[in-house]
Amino acid sequence: MKKGFTLVEIMIVVAIIGLLAAIAIPSFARARTTSRQNACINNLRQIDGGKDQWAIENNKVDSDTVASGDVSPYIKGGWPVCPAAGAYGLTVVSDDPTCSVGAGHLL
Repeated sequence: MKKGFTLVEIMIVVAIIGLLAAIAIPSFARARTTSRQNACINNLRQIDGGKDQWAIENNKVDSDTVASGDVSPYIKGGWPVCPAAGAYGLTVVSDDPTCSVGAGHLL
């Protein structure tokens, strides 16, 4: 008598693995998106802190314009990069920094 698996048994195992993958893959994609969003928001907080420190040290008022080059020295590691391939922007001291990705990437 030969020992081994039948074709039906192998097909059932493959179908179960496919079903588990179909359930797990969207969860991984959502987790990656959420992780990128949270990292971006943290970068915006660092930029905002650096902007505030720059404004205080240079006696700036809320309506003064600010550039990334002004704030960069106040951020450890330099100007951060958005993990979702967005670009960070600054306008005036009173406004929060922004990310070009939008959709949840807000401070």
